[in-house]
Formats: sequence, structure tokens, C-alpha cells
Amino acid sequence: MGLLFLCLAAALPARASREKSNIVQVSGVVRLVGGGPIPELVITGPDKEWHIPREEEHKLHDLQQLMVIVEGEETVTELKFANGMPAGERRSLKNIKIIAVE
Repeated sequence: MGLLFLCLAAALPARASREKSNIVQVSGVVRLVGGGPIPELVITGPDKEWHIPREEEHKLHDLQQLMVIVEGEETVTELKFANGMPAGERRSLKNIKIIAVE
């Protein structure tokens, strides 16, 4: 049982402490993602995806499946697996201002 836990723990991403934030303008489709009882809103652009915090979801909830252009404070968190290997980045937007809906 312990070996199984160690194998699974090595495969799961863990948050890194390094975060960068700046004001950006992004465009993409508003989508609801995730399974289970707590899905999450994201804006999916051509090559990046931005996660929307719960306290900001009300601004975009009715715009699902539409293309939007928004401005907000982007936070980029570098993720690492439990074994220390890089696991990519997680981008999130807060203080969102809707510029256009297409």
C-alpha cells in the first residue's frame, strides 16, 4: 500500500511557490471544465488557458461558449510534480474587465 501511495504521489502535480503576475489582455472561449461537484470556468485561447477564480466567475458565467476579450491580472504559477520535475504552468485571471464579447 505504501509503495502505491509513493508512485501516485510522484505523478501528481504540486504547486510551486514561484508566482508572477501582471496585467494582460486575453481572448478566447469561455468554457466550463472539470468533473465532479465543483467545475471551473476557464478562458481557452489559441495556445494558453486561464483559470477563473470562484469570486470572479459571476462575470463570465453567462458567456459560456462565447469568444471574449478581457483584461485582468494574470498570475502564472509554475507547477512541479512531487518528485521536483516541472509540471507546466497554471495561469489564472482576477480583477477581470470584459472588453468585448463576440
